[in-house]
Amino acid sequence: MRDTMAAPGRPRDPQVDQRIARAALDVFGDGGWAGFSVESVARRAGVGKASVYLRWSGKEALLADALTTGLVRISDVDTGTLHGDLVELARQMLQLYAGPASRAALRLALEAATIPGVAEPYEAMRTGQVTAARAIVRRGIGRGELPAEASVTLLLETLAGGAMMHALSTPPDRRAAAAADTAGHARRLVDFLLHAVTARAENQA
Repeated sequence: MRDTMAAPGRPRDPQVDQRIARAALDVFGDGGWAGFSVESVARRAGVGKASVYLRWSGKEALLADALTTGLVRISDVDTGTLHGDLVELARQMLQLYAGPASRAALRLALEAATIPGVAEPYEAMRTGQVTAARAIVRRGIGRGELPAEASVTLLLETLAGGAMMHALSTPPDRRAAAAADTAGHARRLVDFLLHAVTARAENQA
């Protein structure tokens, strides 16, 4: 993580910190861990390597910090209804996979286990996200908004898969519009999913 002890002399510029972290996500998203280096990040950020090393001890710490602060977190939310909770969950997923750090998020899913200093924090983050998502669906079952026999795993896999495929399959010239409409698409995705689940339960009754 980022060093907390400030170096003597001129105070650090928070805007430079943010620019370097943003560049780190972009470089990682473009080339993965194999193409990630302090030099490439400094070049993308328009700063010297010394500016990077002033803030981070090396490329592992730089990437870990950039991922921690720059990626959308999937978190538990309780709006009072399953529909509202799932819409917010889907919106977070769409922001993660269709937002400005989308390439880094996808790379991380593939490479996290092989990156020093990133594997354990990523696994903890992923476990927390899965736990939060499952809690949302279980609350809905507990409130009677879903049938008791509904599969928590299948519902969440379908929701996450739909969000990710929307981000991956959107043509380049429409990605900006898609990123601006994450709330709208999240609602459409959840409406479709819940209708399919409840209609199946009614047919089996």
